[in-house]
Amino acid sequence: MRAAVLALGSRGDTQPCAALARELAGRGHEVTLVAAGRYAGLAGPGVSFVPLGVDPVAMLESEEGQDWLGSGPMGFVRGLRTVVEPLAAKLVAEVDTACADADLVLAPALGAFGRHLHERYGMPYRILQFQPSEPTSEFPNPLVPFASLGRLGNRASYALVERAGWTVLGRMVNRLRAGVLGLGPMRGSPFAADRRDRVPVLCGVSPLVVPRPRDWPDYVHLTGYWRLPGRGGLDELEGFLSAGPPPVFVGFGSMVPGEPGRVAEEVVAGLRLAGVRGVVQGLPVEASGDVLPVGEVAHDLLFPRMATVVHHGGAGTTGTGLVAGVPAVVCPFFSDQPFWGRRVAALGAGPPPLPIGQLSRGALAARLLAVPKYREKSAQLGRLLRVENGVKMAVDLIERC
Repeated sequence: MRAAVLALGSRGDTQPCAALARELAGRGHEVTLVAAGRYAGLAGPGVSFVPLGVDPVAMLESEEGQDWLGSGPMGFVRGLRTVVEPLAAKLVAEVDTACADADLVLAPALGAFGRHLHERYGMPYRILQFQPSEPTSEFPNPLVPFASLGRLGNRASYALVERAGWTVLGRMVNRLRAGVLGLGPMRGSPFAADRRDRVPVLCGVSPLVVPRPRDWPDYVHLTGYWRLPGRGGLDELEGFLSAGPPPVFVGFGSMVPGEPGRVAEEVVAGLRLAGVRGVVQGLPVEASGDVLPVGEVAHDLLFPRMATVVHHGGAGTTGTGLVAGVPAVVCPFFSDQPFWGRRVAALGAGPPPLPIGQLSRGALAARLLAVPKYREKSAQLGRLLRVENGVKMAVDLIERC
């Protein structure tokens, strides 16, 4: 089987896809991983890699991207045509070329690429999810910033989010379908169409973290995390790690705070107020005896060496922290991050979330000082998660279908 695995977004979005690609290749399939060029090293033995010229993370981190994100509702909508659509057209063309000969496409729900490619070439596809996005009455859409809206409200929230997304993006999607792929217009949300067709969904989340909703259909599978072991080691950090008690990790992934200098200052002051050492990633801090700034580092290797991890609540980072078995302080920015912050707290693996806009030295220190009472439950959950093999289960399902 020739399988194309499409990864869009940050490292946390790409690593799970790379894990699936490697497992498929290890079983003798011909596999191509399609992702931003910066992640070529994740492909691994036996996996072909096609770099995308469009890097969504670089676009969002750019000055133009930051201006667009901060432009307000009307500016955001206008920017879809002026900023996003030219890049999206290039991205769609690259994905089309990379996946044209595949027998099967594995694609995230974002962009509905699987459906577009299926309509163009006829190959089957599977939807990859990194958060539980299938409608249920048990909790609202992870993009909704509420713990619950009641059973009817929870289920309705999925339709509302999808309808709002299609209202904003539908015209652009149809222009790209016509101009790049030669396809006719879609009349409504592709997600609703996928559900009507019962397209199999693979959700790379552990049922120990989000119990499988009882009202999900049987074509939606909660497989467990798709973990990709880190390569190399922590040689450059070893001196700092061994010089004292386990430090606290602080890093917000691809999220860029509005005032990075102020946030960095509050973080360092909060660590010192709590009397802990820190490993800080992605913030402008200076190295000192108790604080070590770092660049790219494998979280699955680093997190087990930490006393606590402070992060933005991205799905991938949250999962890696839980697997490591250490408590987490989640500082969500937006999107599904508040959802993961609530889940960490509900599992007893960390204190209530600290939204990034409320981060101060005092608030951070208070949560760090409360961490000891979460250590036992987070360690127990980590032991259970490390036994799971979500990659194997997902690929078993792919081959079975």
